[in-house]
Amino acid sequence: MEKNAKIYVAGHKGLVGSAIVRRLEQGGYRNILLRTRQELDLLDQHAVFTFLKSEKPDYVVVAAARVGGILANSTYRADFIYENLVIETNLIHGAWLAGTRNLLFLGSSCIYPKHAPQPMPESCLLTGELEYTNEPYAIAKIAGIKLCESYNLQHGTNYLSVMPTNLYGPNDNFDLERSHVLPALLRKFHLGKSLMCGDWVSVRKDLDRWPVEGVSGSASESEILSLLSRYGVSLDRPDFSTVTIWGSGTPRREFLYSDDLADACVFIMETVRSEEDGRKNRGATRNTHINIGTGRDVSVRELAEMIIGITGFRGAVAFDSSKPDGTPRKLLDVEKLEKLGWSSSVGLSAGIRKMYDHYLSA
Repeated sequence: MEKNAKIYVAGHKGLVGSAIVRRLEQGGYRNILLRTRQELDLLDQHAVFTFLKSEKPDYVVVAAARVGGILANSTYRADFIYENLVIETNLIHGAWLAGTRNLLFLGSSCIYPKHAPQPMPESCLLTGELEYTNEPYAIAKIAGIKLCESYNLQHGTNYLSVMPTNLYGPNDNFDLERSHVLPALLRKFHLGKSLMCGDWVSVRKDLDRWPVEGVSGSASESEILSLLSRYGVSLDRPDFSTVTIWGSGTPRREFLYSDDLADACVFIMETVRSEEDGRKNRGATRNTHINIGTGRDVSVRELAEMIIGITGFRGAVAFDSSKPDGTPRKLLDVEKLEKLGWSSSVGLSAGIRKMYDHYLSA
């Protein structure tokens, strides 16, 4: 990939897209094309096609997506499958119409079967039933992989797919209604600690930055306490709070710092090519996606203990086993990527500390 290549990063304001932009800039890439949601609605096919035909980028990075944790995936199932299908089809087909030969599509480890072998190799895709709670999102991401494979087969393009594990880092989503487990726990333990200390300045600042159900820091103390209690942060007495976590705490998850993911993505963009002509070698174009992870996982309970140590929370922790756990374990097999010459460098504890520092300074 040439340093002067025009690279369009869709979703550059998000956790993944912003990290990729930072990494590209660090690598000397200066011709980076960016558009906010207000400037370009990725759900508008005509607008996307017109934009890509006009700009003719050399590379498109599909980092835009509708994302969220178990609660969001369970509540907004139609939104998750519809919006993700539309975004990826608009960008992938639009890139081909614009003559763009190179594209990177970012999927998710939830594409793999609920009871896939652990760690999960790329070859286990479509070999079993998906986890029901995030099935719509997973189906949309699988469709994106198959779109890339199909365009490579039919048109000889270099449309690559990568499957990151659970991500966290700067610009993460801390919305208690829609966030993933790690940012949700980080925020809950921070709020729980602030309530225990009577630090209402921090609580109100937090809610002003990320309102919950439209409630900001200007609300009354009683309204804020009632709201946070519904999301598992309760003040049991003036100096003691409890944080309740969905599920049993036993599921195991793998976590990758967003800057590590970005480094892997740029490495893949610079070094990996699809088959010169997939139409001549159809077997080699199945499961060509690449897992990106650390190869190590922790239980949700262990993750909570790690975050407690970093945030300084000293209250109680409860697990609500009536809530769904999701997939029992999701650990990626990263042998393919390691053989290409890349491995992660940011440890989980160090990454969470960096994320918490960013959270506090936001």
